[in-house]
Amino acid sequence: MSNLEQLSLYLIINCYGLYNSFIDGDNLKKDIICHMPKLNNFVFSLHSIINHVDYSIHLPSNEDIQRTFKGLEDYQIISYIDYFRNEKMGRCHIYSYPCQMRYYYKLANSFPGGLFKFVQHVFLYDERPFEFEFFIQIAQAFPFLKTLVMGNESPQKYKQFKKSNVNNGNLPIIEYPYLTLLNLLDAHNDYIEQFLDNTKTYLSNYIHLVVDYHSLERVTYDFTRNATRINCRKVNMLSVYDKLVASKHLNDYFPHAKNIR
Repeated sequence: MSNLEQLSLYLIINCYGLYNSFIDGDNLKKDIICHMPKLNNFVFSLHSIINHVDYSIHLPSNEDIQRTFKGLEDYQIISYIDYFRNEKMGRCHIYSYPCQMRYYYKLANSFPGGLFKFVQHVFLYDERPFEFEFFIQIAQAFPFLKTLVMGNESPQKYKQFKKSNVNNGNLPIIEYPYLTLLNLLDAHNDYIEQFLDNTKTYLSNYIHLVVDYHSLERVTYDFTRNATRINCRKVNMLSVYDKLVASKHLNDYFPHAKNIR
């Protein structure tokens, strides 16, 4: 290992035994870099997770993590931290930039942005709402996105304000030109509307949509809503859950869906 010149490291680490501590720059220096004196190309993406977070004591901030990068000035390192109170969980992501990751796991509102040309698969998750600007940032950061999975059951706070701006032409239509799988099964109705309303989002053809049937029914006004009809016509595979008796309009609303299940 001491003769290693190139290293790519992509890990998700559960920090058992590291009480309220994340993997940081000190770990990189002490556990990796100091053991590899010939290392000249180090690419990494490290997610560290703390379960059962104790909110009664001091928790590391992103500023605390960034201070540990002293002595690593040869690397451009990005970091951010999320704490999810409902789950009592903390997550820290540190990575070298530019990044060669192909997937992005549990991306939340704290995402600092950037350009990730290699990332094709993204999982969005947060306990706080995703607003319209967040989706603009996602489309810009991941121009070749193919798979998008979302877990967020918090309704948008500024939906009506954004709706007024969209209607007035003050906000752009967000485009996902390469997206082929959109999983909104664990998403609030606001996000289903966000993606299916063609005044807000432009989807490519040949989309596989995964969604709760009753949520889909509500968002599309029992499969009669014009604003969501255009994007729904682009769906070529539809996976709906909790469907007991389907509306008679379902097949007409998704005319190109080969496999409605």
